[in-house]
Amino acid sequence: MSVSIAITSHDSSQQHRAEELAQRLALPAVTDGADFDFLLTYTEARLELRKTNSKTGGVYADFVSGKVAHRFRYGGGRGQLIAKAVGLKSGNTPSVLDLTAGLGRDGFVLASLGCEVTMVERSPIVAALLRDGLERAATVSEIAEVMGRISLLEQEGANYMQSLSEEERPDICYLDPMYPHSKKSALPGKEMMLFREVVGEDQDTEELLEAAMVAARRRVVVKRPRKALPLGHQEPDFQITGKSTRYDIYLSAQDT
Repeated sequence: MSVSIAITSHDSSQQHRAEELAQRLALPAVTDGADFDFLLTYTEARLELRKTNSKTGGVYADFVSGKVAHRFRYGGGRGQLIAKAVGLKSGNTPSVLDLTAGLGRDGFVLASLGCEVTMVERSPIVAALLRDGLERAATVSEIAEVMGRISLLEQEGANYMQSLSEEERPDICYLDPMYPHSKKSALPGKEMMLFREVVGEDQDTEELLEAAMVAARRRVVVKRPRKALPLGHQEPDFQITGKSTRYDIYLSAQDT
């Protein structure tokens, strides 16, 4: 089922940005979005994805405040599970290809720990939200250095990996596919609900894993719900498990 999306601005100073984004995404720029299912809306502060006629607030990328910023300041450094999963050790700071960037939270954490991170996001809508968040964060002196270690590509991850030369291969390929929807699971969060409607389910994650196994120099890390089956039923070399999340690690010959 397709949904209708338009670009709008609630702040007159952002109108030119709304028009530029509408042109780039080939979406209509409107002043009244009542006839559309979703709106990409520029407020005075940021770009948000909103569901029309919904009391639920907008979804946006944010690295300056909230949970992500708190994790940056007080998250436990290299003792975090994600740091252990990618193999961060003293004197070892790998390059990371984040193949399912979403709103960039995990990639940002890895960049804050010193990794050079390439974020890949295939959805133009999500990529627009992510780019807006990265650009805003780059103006904040406290985290500008972290932003300098992040690059964003808007394209299919498998296609990008196939284009890499031997020298361009990343140390780590990181996958955080959209968690499988289940009638038995709790109602997913606001962000997940909106993304499922706008972007749809991840249908090619098994193929992405296979391509990542070829591209990664050292290991592939897949983030999963703690009790979920391994992606594609392919057993990892080892796992790192938290309260609700698990990291499945697939080692390349170089990292074994």
